Amino acid sequence: MGNTNFKVAFVEDLKAELAARGVNAEFTTRRVEKLNDSYDAITVTPVGSIIGVNISVDQALDAYNNGASISSVAERFADVIEKALAEKPDLDLEVLSDYEQLKSKLFVEVVSAEKNVELLQNVPHEIMEDMAVVYRILVDHADSGNSTILITNQMVEQYGISKAQLRADALENAPKIRPAEVKGMSEVMRELAPGMVPEVAPEDEQMFVASVSDKIRGAGIMAYPGFFESSAEKLGGDFFVLPSSIHEVLLVPDDGQKTAEDLLSMVKEVNATQVAPTDQLTDSVYHYGSAGFKRIA
Repeated sequence: MGNTNFKVAFVEDLKAELAARGVNAEFTTRRVEKLNDSYDAITVTPVGSIIGVNISVDQALDAYNNGASISSVAERFADVIEKALAEKPDLDLEVLSDYEQLKSKLFVEVVSAEKNVELLQNVPHEIMEDMAVVYRILVDHADSGNSTILITNQMVEQYGISKAQLRADALENAPKIRPAEVKGMSEVMRELAPGMVPEVAPEDEQMFVASVSDKIRGAGIMAYPGFFESSAEKLGGDFFVLPSSIHEVLLVPDDGQKTAEDLLSMVKEVNATQVAPTDQLTDSVYHYGSAGFKRIA
């Protein structure tokens, strides 16, 4: 079955399945442009709601091509849609339309500039070596990075603000609502396995993890004013920055024993084997020292 015929049959079954569950929804097809990930989607929006759920056409087609029936694929995706709709955040449209209220929910994210060339054309951003700093709205009430809205150029125009003001407000607000955390790797491991990892003196730590408390889109802390300077104090001098993912970065003290080439090999291997493509930041190595922050490999 071709893609078009599958989509028609799948949508019919999905509509019927959701209707049987009491979900009266509208269906639209669109191209979803997301950071690190773009795909053809079917958007399912309950009648009377402004929030819909995007489902990937390719994922549904893959399930069908792997032997599942269209009806079973529709049931599976109906489960996903029901769960997503049940967990959707409560959006205050008044806040989202009023920039003066909105700016207290702004934060920053750091992503790969190379992997997001097309999307960045429609998104206000600042280049940071081979990365891009973008801006998001935190729309839930749990200070979680899961429910967010990416700021677009169109939104900036609607708010009647400059990109410079957006950047200034986001960089002022982000450290307040999502403060940076820099912890030694041994401390992080002790939190994950209490009583299993011995304590290590701060000066003996070989690696530090930098992120935010919920570990979601935490690499944005690199854009925070004073982040590198305060990290240098904590680490006792110059350090390397390894882009673990869009959620966190690793800080490695520059003790003169590590080479950029060795660290680059480690970053590439970890990205290739342990980090999902949608979570990858870059395959680069950075350094902070007297010359500031810069990419070195």
